[in-house]
Amino acid sequence: MDDIKEITIDDEHYPKSLKKLSGAPKVLYYRGVLPKPEELCVAVVGTRRPSSYGEQVAFQITGQLADAGITIISGMAPGVDTFAHKACVERGKRTIAVLGSGIDESAIYPQENLELSRQIVKNGGCLISEYPPTKPGMLHQFPARNRIVVALSLGVLVVEAKQKSGSLITARLAQEQHKKLFAVPGPIYTLNSIGPNKLIKEGATLTESAQDILDVLEINNAKLFLEKEKLSVPENKEQAAIFTALEIEALHIDNIIAKTKLTAPVVMSSLALMEISGKIRNLGGNTYSLN
Repeated sequence: MDDIKEITIDDEHYPKSLKKLSGAPKVLYYRGVLPKPEELCVAVVGTRRPSSYGEQVAFQITGQLADAGITIISGMAPGVDTFAHKACVERGKRTIAVLGSGIDESAIYPQENLELSRQIVKNGGCLISEYPPTKPGMLHQFPARNRIVVALSLGVLVVEAKQKSGSLITARLAQEQHKKLFAVPGPIYTLNSIGPNKLIKEGATLTESAQDILDVLEINNAKLFLEKEKLSVPENKEQAAIFTALEIEALHIDNIIAKTKLTAPVVMSSLALMEISGKIRNLGGNTYSLN
């Protein structure tokens, strides 16, 4: 990849917020556009194995922040990181991925996000790493890169995280760097909720929407371009039944059929039309949520 650039800590264009960090990388390798001093950035992190609830939350809140002009930073790992970046890319918004591997296409981790990495750069975003371009990802490098994610951000949002999680390492780093900490609450019997629920008890801001984050960060000039009214209008009684079924949580297609009591062909065709029009989203594995 011949468009990989490098920048040293002595360069005037080296990110100023990162330069203040103790142990800041002496050299950064990057593709795309580095964060600017005036840029408003928020990190979104979470488990590599999110529930459908976690996927839906990551898409929704990240998308709202991106629409409000916030640059989303994450680590492009499987799970919540990936959903956060995708929410930005699908909107044509800028997002920054800090990798725990080199940024040459042969080294990018995970390889299934290779196309996502291209889309991030294509949409005006950036891939950043402190590791030489062809260095493969190694276990100790992923926790280390989290300090960069935090340093570049005004605050960190934790979506889902188990009791022992890299996301909680990121949360601790946010506290050490005196950054604002946000967490999405979850069911008390779910392992993925242990981390964020614990953070909330310890003082993290309980977060249900992007507005909670914007309020704490005092970003008053941001506008959320939400088309909820437009998207939530069903076109017929079948779509209305599906809307009602999905109001509380994301559901697998089999559960949608059971709840709506519609036939499988009707549900399948309705879901296809609703997805095309942007009313719903397929989270993967035929699990759907309201968009």
